[in-house]
Amino acid sequence: MNYEEAVAYINDTPRFTKKNTLDNTRAVLAYMGHPERRMKLIHVAGSNGKGSVCAYLSSILTTAGRDTGLFTSPHLVDINERFQMNQQMVSDELFLEAFGKVMDTVHVLLKEHPDSFAHPTFFELLFLMGIYIFEKSGMEYVVLETGLGGRFDATNVIEKPLVSIITSISLEHTEYLGNTYKEIAGEKAGIIKEGCPVIYDGTRKDVEEAILAKAGEMHAKAYAIRPDMYKILMNTQKTIDFSMDTGYYLPMNVSIGSVAEYQIMNAMQAVTAAQVLDIGLTEEDIQRGMERMRWQGRMETVLPGVILDGAHNDSGVEEFVKTARKLQKDTGITVLFSCVKEKDYEGMIRTICENISFDSAVVTQIESDRCVPSGELAEIFRKYTKRTVLEVPSIPEAFETALEKKGSGILFCVGSLYLVGSLKSLLRSRSYA
Repeated sequence: MNYEEAVAYINDTPRFTKKNTLDNTRAVLAYMGHPERRMKLIHVAGSNGKGSVCAYLSSILTTAGRDTGLFTSPHLVDINERFQMNQQMVSDELFLEAFGKVMDTVHVLLKEHPDSFAHPTFFELLFLMGIYIFEKSGMEYVVLETGLGGRFDATNVIEKPLVSIITSISLEHTEYLGNTYKEIAGEKAGIIKEGCPVIYDGTRKDVEEAILAKAGEMHAKAYAIRPDMYKILMNTQKTIDFSMDTGYYLPMNVSIGSVAEYQIMNAMQAVTAAQVLDIGLTEEDIQRGMERMRWQGRMETVLPGVILDGAHNDSGVEEFVKTARKLQKDTGITVLFSCVKEKDYEGMIRTICENISFDSAVVTQIESDRCVPSGELAEIFRKYTKRTVLEVPSIPEAFETALEKKGSGILFCVGSLYLVGSLKSLLRSRSYA
């Protein structure tokens, strides 16, 4: 089997299996000799910002000279993006090798235990491949981002992380995780392990109660991060400089390459985790790592005045509009929007229309059976705004139209990670002056 066939197999996996118990994943790891036990692991869960926190930590550790693996999801263009070693994406060759090794184990277990073992799901398979990849590459530290939830997430088979992190919580996947912030936080808090410290977003009291209850049960020291712990020193169209004083460690000034204020909370959680690790990282190590972090599709400037943001739920869009509102004081704004049908896209559109004085909006549709037709999205935009709304079903044509409308202002592309991924792929294939 070649690389392309392996990727096709993985993408087809959800069609013939379902989510399994954690014991199923443990069985594969046990057969592989428990490579995860030989790694220093950092485990990150949450609704929003967990990918950014993972990327900040990976950047800090790599910049400080520590061999660091990073497992995140979803990918935007290439599935290999989910596995990084020292901030370099896994090669096709090692990806294929990992796939073969994991599938060899799966086939053995299916044969030996046909009644108790099941084929791994899409995410379970990728997680197992990640563990193989990181051990084969000699990674000392591994930063793991959960998929959906925490308590029953495949990554939660790890037994003793150096530190756990729980980022901000929103009402997501309520059919699986619960109908309230507290219930969802309880599921995310399932990653907290006996005696292992946890850093968490302490903005909401109900969320904090759930996390502290689990931390108390697991005798885990808890570090709350709150908005009153930072002060913005400078905010440009490229970076934010801020001072942070959590009370746990000495105050520190930090600079991040982002225009989004919401990244400050993510940055502070990563900095605090780096300090809690207590592995000799200097303030300079942390500051340089934070400055160098770049995270695809999260308020990412890809062309002059063109920003991609993967905000794809209510709370993500609320944070997006906070940033856009600040920038609109100095420049015109154009919005390129698309969404998947599982999301509250009317609520997202209403939030954008009520909070941003954009010059025009261009709506398009992703190439998936999960797409919302661009015509439907355009109708909703026109329901909430009298500003210009253009419907362009083709993403490449929509992007060209949005670029023309942008002029000398800013173009925000938002609403779906699928949209961001399509645009990233488009940018790779074409030259833009």
